[in-house]
Amino acid sequence: MDFRIPFDIKALPQRIRHKQSILLTGSCFTEHMVKYLAENKFTVLGNPNGILFNPVSITSSLLSYIEPKQYTKDDLFYFNESWHSWDHHSRFSAIESADALTQINASQTAAHHFLKSAGWLVITLGSAFVYEWTEKNSPLYPVNRRRNDVVANCHKIPQDKFRKRLMSAEEVLSSLDELIYRLFLFNPGLRIIFTISPVRHLRDGLIENNKSKAVLIQAVHTIADKFEKLFYFPAYELLIDELRDYRFYAEDMVHPNYLATDYVWEKFTAACIDPSAYTLMKEMQKINMALKHRPFNPASAAHRQFLRQHAEKVKQLKEQFPYIDFTNEMNYFGYTQA
Repeated sequence: MDFRIPFDIKALPQRIRHKQSILLTGSCFTEHMVKYLAENKFTVLGNPNGILFNPVSITSSLLSYIEPKQYTKDDLFYFNESWHSWDHHSRFSAIESADALTQINASQTAAHHFLKSAGWLVITLGSAFVYEWTEKNSPLYPVNRRRNDVVANCHKIPQDKFRKRLMSAEEVLSSLDELIYRLFLFNPGLRIIFTISPVRHLRDGLIENNKSKAVLIQAVHTIADKFEKLFYFPAYELLIDELRDYRFYAEDMVHPNYLATDYVWEKFTAACIDPSAYTLMKEMQKINMALKHRPFNPASAAHRQFLRQHAEKVKQLKEQFPYIDFTNEMNYFGYTQA
């Protein structure tokens, strides 16, 4: 008996190659995809603003890379003994404003240059709910922010300071529509893959979460049908419809576990990655297993032989794929250039 309802995912007409760089942005599900791509030696940049969930914040962040925007102290606010940005995840927060700005602006500059030459952009939308700041005269809300009331992260500020509302599909579509035109002007060779995060936002409520996902799905399919270089990958449907069993979720019953993300990665590989990349990806599975190996006796002759064998393998891969950086692997296995 088959206890699943599998469905076919149509392969992209043009798929991702190793020589193309990939910028990924959006919800926490993006972090899993970044990890898989990086382990398989794709050139990736993940979440330059940190994890983002709503379409407004994701759109604003991408437009800021195009500009490129540089942040000043007037863009930050001080709360709970740290400086924060309403546009960024809390991993950019710092005790000193200068430290926060250094991190933020370095990321902005890197994202600008990366996006300019990227072959692919993967956008994962998490929620159509937005949080809008309501106290315009508060010192927590910088003057530079008053053109945009939607915050990317609430930074543990009490919820009564915000107005939570569900965007309409028309609002999401309008936001994405402007973004796409700007992106293609900035980088005409860019191709974009949209996904919807399969992570349920239980704090919104199950009914509300489904309403939110429905809004995102409707908007994304509408925009993807409008442009030739836009595609949709059904990560959400794979979890919700094909792997609809709690054994594929972590202990919180919300986030997909390793089995689930690995399965989604297999489907992503088949649909979105060019077969020319498969040879290297297969070899990297072996190399990554070796990198995780922890020897019982690091000084033993057996372990030294293990390192020599894998150093030689990395050398061969480096010669076969000279455009790929194997520095970390070379250092780990003790390979030195002759």
